[in-house]
Amino acid sequence: MNDLQPHAARASDAKGTLYLLFRIADQRFALDVHEVVEVLPRRPLKPIAQAPAWVAGILAHRGALVPVVDLSALSFGQAAAQRTSTRLVLVRYRGNLQLGLILEQATETLRCRREEFQPYGLDNADAPYLGPVRQDHLGLLQLIEVDDLLTDAVRELVFADHSGAPGQGVPT
Repeated sequence: MNDLQPHAARASDAKGTLYLLFRIADQRFALDVHEVVEVLPRRPLKPIAQAPAWVAGILAHRGALVPVVDLSALSFGQAAAQRTSTRLVLVRYRGNLQLGLILEQATETLRCRREEFQPYGLDNADAPYLGPVRQDHLGLLQLIEVDDLLTDAVRELVFADHSGAPGQGVPT
C-alpha cells in the first residue's frame, strides 16, 4: 500500500492553510485559497440594473456569466482603487456557483493554521462575511467568509434562475 498521499496531506495540514491576502484601504484581509477558482486581472464588466452599488456587474468568462462584487464598496462604501495590483478573483460561492470579487493589492499569500484566526467579539450582523482575525507583526488580518457575502435579496438578484451546475454563474 502506498502511504505517500496520507503523509503528504498530514504534512500540508501541519504547515497550515494557504490564504490569498488583499487590502481594503489600509486594512488587511484574507481568503482561503480553497475557495479561489482563478485570479484574473481586472476586466470590463456589464453593469446589473437596480443592483446595489457594490455589485460591480457581470463577467463573461469561459462560457459562464459570473456576478462580480466590489468588496471594498461592500465593506466601506468606496469602490476599489484602479491599481495594477487590483485583481478580479473568482471564488466558489455556496458550493456550486462562481462569484467574482474585485480585490485591491491581491498579490501575496500567507500559510498559517486556521486556528490562528480568532473571533473578535463583535456581532456584526450587517457584515456576516467578516470572519475571525489573526494578529501578526503587521497588525490584524481578517478572514473573509465567502459564503456569507451576499444577502438573500442580492443572491436572488445576481443568481436568479441559475441551474446550480458547477461553474455556472448567472444565466444568459
